[in-house]
Amino acid sequence: MTALGELDAEITACRACPRLVAWREQVAREKRAAFRDQTYWGRPVPGFGPADASLVIVGLAPAAHGANRTGRMFTGDRSGDVLYAALHAVGLASQPTATHAGDGLELLGTRIVSPVRCAPPENKPTPAERDTCRPFLERELGLLGAARAVVVLGGFGWQALLPVLDDSWVVPRPRPAFGHGAHVALAPRARRAPLQLFGCYHVSQQNTFTGRLTPAMLEEVLAAAARAAGLPAREEPR
Repeated sequence: MTALGELDAEITACRACPRLVAWREQVAREKRAAFRDQTYWGRPVPGFGPADASLVIVGLAPAAHGANRTGRMFTGDRSGDVLYAALHAVGLASQPTATHAGDGLELLGTRIVSPVRCAPPENKPTPAERDTCRPFLERELGLLGAARAVVVLGGFGWQALLPVLDDSWVVPRPRPAFGHGAHVALAPRARRAPLQLFGCYHVSQQNTFTGRLTPAMLEEVLAAAARAAGLPAREEPR
């Protein structure tokens, strides 16, 4: 097993946060009516994408009836529908849909991770839960040695990620503020390449249903980050 595979296995076995363990397992038992015949994953969700990814996408946490059901990041919910359609549009995913872990979807040069690996009640992890989960994110970024760019979906992920990046890259002081379209170039510390950091509104239903985040806005950020990571991407969003 690879080092990243070993980390994934360790993540899926974690029971460090009692509130999150209780909630993810309750959801997996009670289920949503539409999925009552399915077996829920009901565990922490590891990262998704190749070990040599040069682009990393950082979310928030698994959705109760999305990744907590399917066992794969952003898979099986409307947020994932928006994200994977955009990734496919800019050439970073093999198909535009993500329904279940065996659906044939592959990410191209891209890996999706999250600061919190268990589904939280009301999609709101606590700062303590974020900090407890932080070593997983630190280790995963350490293993992704080809990373050249990061897209952070939402302010929670941005605030969770900056202290982690500071171990391997020089994060400006005061720390850069999150915003859609934010772009910060980070100089490396020992044995890392420079990193391009991009901010993007989260693909939550609240943002996509209201038009705060449109497919074109999302594709524009993803395409810019892909080019910064040295990946081929569409020159213009749809």
